[in-house]
Amino acid sequence: MVLASFVSRHSHSLPPLIVHHSNLFLRQRGRNHLRHRCVRTTSAAEKMPIVAEYAKSNRSSCKACSKSIASKTLRLGLISKGPGGFDMTRWHHLNCFRTESESIASVDDIKGLSALEKDDQDALVKLVEQCGEPAKEQVDEKEEEIEHPGSDEISGEKIKETKGSSASSKVIAEYAKSSRSSCKKCSKTIAAKELRLGLVTRDSRGFDMTKWHHLGCFPVESDPIDSVEDIGGFSSLQSGDQDALKELVQQCENKTLLTEETNKRKHSQVGEMVEEDEVQTNTSQPTTRKPKMNTSESTSQVVAEVEISLSASDVKKKYRDASLLPKWKAFETVIFLERDDGLNDSEKIAAFDFDGCLAKTSVKIVGADAWSLVYPSIPEKLQSLHSQGYKLVIFTNESNIDRWKNKRQAAVDSKIGRLNSFIKRVEVPIQVFIACGVASSGGKDDLYRKPKAGMWQLMKKHFNSGIEIDMDKSFYVGDAAGRKGDHSDADIKFAQANGLKFYTPEEYFIS
Repeated sequence: MVLASFVSRHSHSLPPLIVHHSNLFLRQRGRNHLRHRCVRTTSAAEKMPIVAEYAKSNRSSCKACSKSIASKTLRLGLISKGPGGFDMTRWHHLNCFRTESESIASVDDIKGLSALEKDDQDALVKLVEQCGEPAKEQVDEKEEEIEHPGSDEISGEKIKETKGSSASSKVIAEYAKSSRSSCKKCSKTIAAKELRLGLVTRDSRGFDMTKWHHLGCFPVESDPIDSVEDIGGFSSLQSGDQDALKELVQQCENKTLLTEETNKRKHSQVGEMVEEDEVQTNTSQPTTRKPKMNTSESTSQVVAEVEISLSASDVKKKYRDASLLPKWKAFETVIFLERDDGLNDSEKIAAFDFDGCLAKTSVKIVGADAWSLVYPSIPEKLQSLHSQGYKLVIFTNESNIDRWKNKRQAAVDSKIGRLNSFIKRVEVPIQVFIACGVASSGGKDDLYRKPKAGMWQLMKKHFNSGIEIDMDKSFYVGDAAGRKGDHSDADIKFAQANGLKFYTPEEYFIS
């Protein structure tokens, strides 16, 4: 400023060369000052504050998936300045946070981290590790969706047509190169390095289009697979994943769509149940019981009870070579929660499946925190049942524990960890039974794997303090009901085998 003033006042008496260089110096100084201001502004904009906390209510919604964020669940917020200069927070579910576009250099950059529970802190550490993936993967993922005409080679293997589907439909299997693809059935993200199945179809322009699916979401009803040889890329997979695909093919072989005759029979059974309910309503006090898909009076499908002997020496602290967490024990091919704090045996049993019914999970993503609630109403519903004197029980299959011989400990820790986290989340005591065996081994069916009745009978005979169960008041809820799109009918058959009323999750938690 002093130099500018001096030059301005004495320019008429100073040599022209000095005036010229003085003006150049002042202009360059101004440009440097402006550049420094721009750099500081850009840096401040790039580093957007991030906050983590437990939702105070269920009124906030995720900015990525637009779904409600349940009360007391972990949420991540991006804080930015609004038009009026006020801070605005965009909340996200943990799994919906955009790691590809929002970089977190360190967990220390997340406000509120120290106030979180240890498991949630660990989950954020993993999230930070996922940040900063190369932008190239976005291009790779888009290229995966459209192949050039005539391209029928994946990883050196010919993509074979799927029998029973359209003539141009092919199936491929591979590990996702990033977390940017989504399942065409459930619309959820397919995690990086997770096994995914693709249906490749050729459009009218001659381009191959790939529709990716989670393993458990693959539409075996509309696109059955006759053999693993029909799956492109099969030989490049790990042995455990090859076994999983073999089991999927087995499901395709066993899967039979409901015929018109079967539909009529089921409609007839439902009609009889409705008539029976109407008779009971007219002869007794009004009831708030929901419509039944199966009743305890329909005993034609109830199997004969199996004698299960249990002694203290039969109960183990390990399942095969895998160690179990405290309070969890093993008996034959079952892992069970010995006694949850506050659990009371009862004549009224409210039983539930876990995966797909109470919790959203993925077969190929392991980890105690790799789940979310299927419906926000679940905690309130379970708490209400507990207050009414019901004993809550979870019966769930997990054949990966037996099948993943080299990763059995990881499978056990993941399953038990999820169940422990779920029980903590819903804040009610629950009894749990996990059927770990495969459908059959050595030509012998597993007694405890649903739809077999073994888990229910084990609970009834040895884990209910000898209290006789009131079948009219007890029920079972599961998502595998044999409907179009369901992965199996194991849950409804499990209910039928034990004479239990049956509800789908939609019927019980929504209607």
